[in-house]
Amino acid sequence: MVVAPAQPVHQALRHWAQAQPLPQRWGIALSGGADSTALLHAAQALWPGRIHALHINHGLQAAATDFERHCQQLCSALQVPLSVLSVDAQAQAGQSPEDAARRARYRALATAAQAAGLREVWLAQHQDDQLETLLLALSRGAGVPGLAAMPPVFERHGQRFARPLLSVAGEAIRDWLRGEALAYCEDPTNADTSYTRNRIRHQVTPALRQAFPAIADMASRTAQHMAQAQQLLQELAALDLTATGSPPQIAHLQALSPERQANALRHWLKHSHAVVPSTAQLDALLQQVAACTTRGHDIHLKLGPGFVRREQAALRYDANL
Repeated sequence: MVVAPAQPVHQALRHWAQAQPLPQRWGIALSGGADSTALLHAAQALWPGRIHALHINHGLQAAATDFERHCQQLCSALQVPLSVLSVDAQAQAGQSPEDAARRARYRALATAAQAAGLREVWLAQHQDDQLETLLLALSRGAGVPGLAAMPPVFERHGQRFARPLLSVAGEAIRDWLRGEALAYCEDPTNADTSYTRNRIRHQVTPALRQAFPAIADMASRTAQHMAQAQQLLQELAALDLTATGSPPQIAHLQALSPERQANALRHWLKHSHAVVPSTAQLDALLQQVAACTTRGHDIHLKLGPGFVRREQAALRYDANL
């Protein structure tokens, strides 16, 4: 059975389809929760026969089997093909459970989408999720990339992902589901305030909404501004690295302002070596670059799994040294 699409979700998806061409077939990451359930219903109502659902079973809680069963029953009722993948989402030493689950989920979604020939995968994150992501970034002292929060379109593991519901309030999604008596799963871990995001959701955002009712709209606007600023910083870094060379020549780096040095080095480390330095690490590297005025001055600084070191007139990054 296909129900009439949720009005706010319907509007958002219509707008999304007008802004860019849709692939012939695409995937929807279906957890079984309210947001992805609404996204699946609306997308199938708008574009029947073009949707393929993807469910990831993390195996991290007893309810995982119930989530999977709900997704199977829902897709059967809507006549939507479903791929189910089980993943090992156990955190490694020093890794948060949320980060481990997220990384495993994206790898599995990309693998499943590519196996099914899906050019794009839609995620059901919405405006409230964007607000939480921005607040989480602020709590960690993030810079421009973190304050850009969640991009509407991105690529990971060679697969394109999209978030067409970032303009839709989470409560509007749930109101529609309740009004249509559409079943979805409640994740019991969403109430666990030992997780930072849940503390923000249950303790911080209610107070912010009471003081500033339009806070979610404003946060979305801020994230868009930060995304634009980040794009400009990346373009500037690319120009500066063209001048300094890659790996960067130390003398050419020293000719830049400290701010442009930091921007160029951050870009080089991330895009050439998949290393994201902390503020303290980047400041230490800038101090070493500034002090490198003689041939005998050495640079050997721990960053991520490896080291930045001086090799003649240039910087070099070596992993696992």
